Amino acid sequence: MFLYFTSVLLVCRLVNGAWYTQSDSHTGTDFLDAFSYQAIPDPTHGRVNYVDATTAASEGLTFTLEDHFILRTDYWSTLDPYGPGRNSVRLQSYEQYTTSVMIFNIWHMPQGCGTWPAVWTVGDDWPNNGEIDILEGINDQGANQATLHTTPGCTMPDWRYQQGYDVLNDCDTFINSNSGCGVKFNDATSYGPTFNGNDGGWYAVERSEAGISVWFWSRYAGTVPQEVEAGYEGVDTDNWVRSRATRYSVSLFDISQGEPSAYFPNTDSCDIASKFGPHNIVINLTLCGDWAGSAYEDSGCPSTCEDFVNNNPGAFEDAYFDFEWLKIYT
Repeated sequence: MFLYFTSVLLVCRLVNGAWYTQSDSHTGTDFLDAFSYQAIPDPTHGRVNYVDATTAASEGLTFTLEDHFILRTDYWSTLDPYGPGRNSVRLQSYEQYTTSVMIFNIWHMPQGCGTWPAVWTVGDDWPNNGEIDILEGINDQGANQATLHTTPGCTMPDWRYQQGYDVLNDCDTFINSNSGCGVKFNDATSYGPTFNGNDGGWYAVERSEAGISVWFWSRYAGTVPQEVEAGYEGVDTDNWVRSRATRYSVSLFDISQGEPSAYFPNTDSCDIASKFGPHNIVINLTLCGDWAGSAYEDSGCPSTCEDFVNNNPGAFEDAYFDFEWLKIYT
């Protein structure tokens, strides 16, 4: 009896859906109005040269195609090993967000050895206002991984209401080489060539007082909420997280399609409100660097990461993002 009621209470507590109204919608050239170009040294020490808006436009590293927004890396230049890295792009939104839902409709993500694409949000004075990695991976190693990075004092419970599985539970940036607390998705179509072979899909992140949730739906999965697929002007995340507490037979191990791929709850061991401040959205593509470079050899990729990036420009022809739209709800 105690286990039954505990299960019900846990499910009720973890289902944190709510109604949100669309505040921003970006399609095609709207991305250029909503994001700034960060022509900065790569903080993750990648073999890239982040360029400004003028260079990105002149080299075709960002452009629109039938209302889709494309962001890519150079795939035609052989690099001087002593010169700058391969030209690429890092964007940051002008607006900051707290309680919100963001939905990214993505048809293609960068793939290939040496690639490290990411869609994420971050606060000022990192890591004091936290970081949420929504889409991230390396060297075509699927599936996707969603991760939080925080100051010390934020750990996740061993069991959570999610479809993915925990990689690490301590979000502290100062331990485990800043691995954060990651959740590996259980859907192979959520990342890399498999994602691209299925024409991508939708990523969504909800941030609320109850916690942070990340969902993924493959393009043809048949389980995509209609309001997500169509980009409605309002969304109710209760439609995505289907509470089963009223069924009178709740099992902690009964995973439904409505559960988030990754869930990071607000608990006594991690106060979301104090660990996460206002966030900008960041979209970037780096190559090699702290993660993709260190795992390069184990990924079955040829040569060394930096040599491969320097000498094989054609290998990066598929290293691009294709966004149909980004919609934000508050």
